[in-house]
Amino acid sequence: MRKWLTFLLALVLLAFLHEGTHALVAGFFGEYDAFHVHPYGFEVTFNTPVEQRAGMQWAWISGMSNAVTILLGYVLLTLRKPLGSLRNLWAKGTFYYLTFAALLVDALNLSVGPFLYGGDANGIAVGLGVNRLVIQLVFLVVFLVNHELLARELLPAYGVESDHPLLRPWLPSSR
Repeated sequence: MRKWLTFLLALVLLAFLHEGTHALVAGFFGEYDAFHVHPYGFEVTFNTPVEQRAGMQWAWISGMSNAVTILLGYVLLTLRKPLGSLRNLWAKGTFYYLTFAALLVDALNLSVGPFLYGGDANGIAVGLGVNRLVIQLVFLVVFLVNHELLARELLPAYGVESDHPLLRPWLPSSR
């Protein structure tokens, strides 16, 4: 039960950070409308309708939340040894799942998510004036790099062993 609760806590923290960053950046640009809490998560709505959005501000509004969460993943990964040796199992589990999710969720959201539901990649592409597939390709590379970091660095630091192909390194080791 503790594993599920720490997993859910980590996801709620990550979602709150992600959507909270959208709200803060949108507020800076005068685009914040409302913060909604749904049974499936949080959502920020903006003043300008999707079809009328243009300009670099949308790259900031859409992309900063992803950058913040992925950067959090790198910070927590850097702290993996002290966090992985915590005696408090609630804190240890929460930091493990938070690092795991921060490294993978937004990279997956920006690379694969647009094929299913649009999302932040569209706003980043509109803001930068590039094709959405460019954003997706960049974040697919980020996802693959982060997967390797997770498999090679995070899991061992927390004593996690798995033969599951999604939790194993995909690239050959140079060691």
